[in-house]
Amino acid sequence: MKLSRRRFLLSATAVAGAMVLGWGALPARQRVRGKVPLPLAGASGAVALNGWVAIAPDNSVTVAMARSEMGQGVHTALPMLLAEELDVPIGWVQLVQAPNDKIYGNVAALVDNLPFHPDDDSRGKRAASWLVAKVGRELGINLTGHSSSVKDLWLPMREAGATARALLIEAAARQWKVRPLECFTEAGYVGHPNGKRASYGSLVAAAAGMTPGEVRLKTVGQFRLIGTAVLRRDSASKSDGSAVFGLDVRPEGMLYAAVKMSPVIGGTVASVDTAAALRMPGVSRVVDFSPALAEKTGAGAGVAVVAARYWQARQAAAALPVVWLEGVNGKLSSADLYQRFAQQLDDEDGHAYYTAGDMDEVDGMAEATGTLKTVKAEYRAPFLAHAAMEPLNCTAQVRDGKVRLWVSTQVPTLAIDTAAKVAGVKAADVTLEVTMLGGGFGRRLEADFIAQAVAVAKECNGAPVQLIWSREDDITHDVYRPAALARFAASLDAAGNISAWDNKSVSASIGHQYLKRSLGLPGLGPDMTTAEGAFDMQYEIPHQRIRHIIADSAVPVGYFRSVGHAHNAFFKESFIDELAHAAGMSGVGFRRGLLNRHPRHLAVLNAAVDKAGQPPAGRAHGVALHQSFGTIVAQVAEVSVLDRQIVVHRVVCAVDCGIAVNPGIISQQVESSVVFGLSAALGGEITIKDGKVEQTNFHQYPVLRMDQAPKVETIIMLSAEPPEGMGEPAVPPVAPAVANAVFALTGQRLRSLPLRLA
Repeated sequence: MKLSRRRFLLSATAVAGAMVLGWGALPARQRVRGKVPLPLAGASGAVALNGWVAIAPDNSVTVAMARSEMGQGVHTALPMLLAEELDVPIGWVQLVQAPNDKIYGNVAALVDNLPFHPDDDSRGKRAASWLVAKVGRELGINLTGHSSSVKDLWLPMREAGATARALLIEAAARQWKVRPLECFTEAGYVGHPNGKRASYGSLVAAAAGMTPGEVRLKTVGQFRLIGTAVLRRDSASKSDGSAVFGLDVRPEGMLYAAVKMSPVIGGTVASVDTAAALRMPGVSRVVDFSPALAEKTGAGAGVAVVAARYWQARQAAAALPVVWLEGVNGKLSSADLYQRFAQQLDDEDGHAYYTAGDMDEVDGMAEATGTLKTVKAEYRAPFLAHAAMEPLNCTAQVRDGKVRLWVSTQVPTLAIDTAAKVAGVKAADVTLEVTMLGGGFGRRLEADFIAQAVAVAKECNGAPVQLIWSREDDITHDVYRPAALARFAASLDAAGNISAWDNKSVSASIGHQYLKRSLGLPGLGPDMTTAEGAFDMQYEIPHQRIRHIIADSAVPVGYFRSVGHAHNAFFKESFIDELAHAAGMSGVGFRRGLLNRHPRHLAVLNAAVDKAGQPPAGRAHGVALHQSFGTIVAQVAEVSVLDRQIVVHRVVCAVDCGIAVNPGIISQQVESSVVFGLSAALGGEITIKDGKVEQTNFHQYPVLRMDQAPKVETIIMLSAEPPEGMGEPAVPPVAPAVANAVFALTGQRLRSLPLRLA
């Protein structure tokens, strides 16, 4: 197999956690000027000052947008970074999709996936991080995920704004024959103490030909825009219906395609009788996805019906007689999978992601000197579907050796590469327009639906085709959050302190499956996605061992909002609560005793608990504390039980995410995360029977309704640290906080998701 440069570098990245190489990371300033011209928007005469910003004579500012907007607010927060350093009002800024250039790649998402403990400051960790950062800059993979958009572009976009500002000052200084240090900027103008003043628009042409001198970023105390609750720029368009999502695209002459895929996981097409479908109104053709397409791109095997209208295509696809080959998964069931997981936990040691202290103490905790008791527990989490509100869709046109794509995607780089591979053209011959995303949650990191759309468009004589998955397609052919099984054991000394901690879990590997689906690469080395949230916990325990076993799984698994943290936080925080009860302590007091060297975590915990106060009669509070994507979150859930149903009335959430670029958007993300987390905690479960997913739509896979949504109160901790992730960190603590509240109220310990009372 011949490896492309990108695939080779990704292979190197996959094993970087085990390598120690002194390969220095390029500074963020290397990501300011790209090789591909910046597409200009708005007023004519706009001049690009670097790869991120262009200014027109009328002072309008065009900013390259390199991340997808899926409700998390990056189309507002990211321009704030550049506008802050450029000194322009945010209202002057308009966005244009960033071109396909390395400077727009997401480096932080790769570096943060290395399997190192947050407290680890070793040379090995630093060396591996340098290597992966270097490779990440070379790859330039444009992706939106891992709660990394603001974190990754915190310096590049600010430096782009500061560099442009320095050029404009230089142009004004030369024009006025003064020193640049004498000049200042404010609201889109360069000024001088002598009273001279010039707009950016009048200076930009001269500035573009200059080389910037010293470029200094503002200090935290100088911020005027960062830290303010700027209103979202997409609110109006989403309210009046003018925002363009994937399903809103309407190129001239567009046809529609509906898919029919194997009901059995991994099944293939044996035969299909197209005659009746081709006689149905509006239907023009039936396209069979070849086994090669499924193998090369991860697209599910099946057929598509093309018609003039979507409903015509949908009806014909539903009536299409297809004979399926079930393959090896025809008898697969959830019960069998959990049984295999349990057997693996019995038989295998797994990979030790983190150890501390004496392993003899861990292995012999029941007999350890001074041990008061040993507590053991087993927890389980199911497969989960993403169920984004906008079903998967892609509009593709293949004509004259060129491909045009309109798609809601989290990975433009993968979308382009997939389209090129399926169409048999070069990546440079693919034009991509990224629309708004009606929810992503990790599902739109995949390209299976894109591959299908391009394969169908190839057969449609140059006409654009919009391929749409139904809700049933979406839920029954997802790449699911992995099911997992975990066992814990811990010993408590006479004072009630944890002396030893042992955790072993098993699940399929997201990272390994994703590499194979997306790039045809084998899984290499340990996969952080399987153990994150378990091995990287903040609690100070002298002797601990966290192991994980990667299970072979026929069920496709993929990135899910908060990834491994989604279930490992439930396991870990539930077990901490069990230990607190065994020690005769409150969950809050017990956690405080484990955070002596983690003042930020302790402050977040205290803030949430203080705000929550005491629960009213008939209700109870549950607490959870978890760090993910660099952000520390504490939650207190206020819960009651009505007719044996869990009711969540209120969730208090304290977050330390570093500098709060836009507090309003942070609060929105907390509220969104709580609703998403509760949907999973109270009703989310995908089950397999006879190789088929049993759930098909929201009547069997419910999401939280408005009348079930709790009051959410958000506390944002003040910080001068660089910003961390915020799109996902408030998801993981929800389930354990609710489960711990249920125990406080009823005495019933819930160790399996979704949470159901006996």
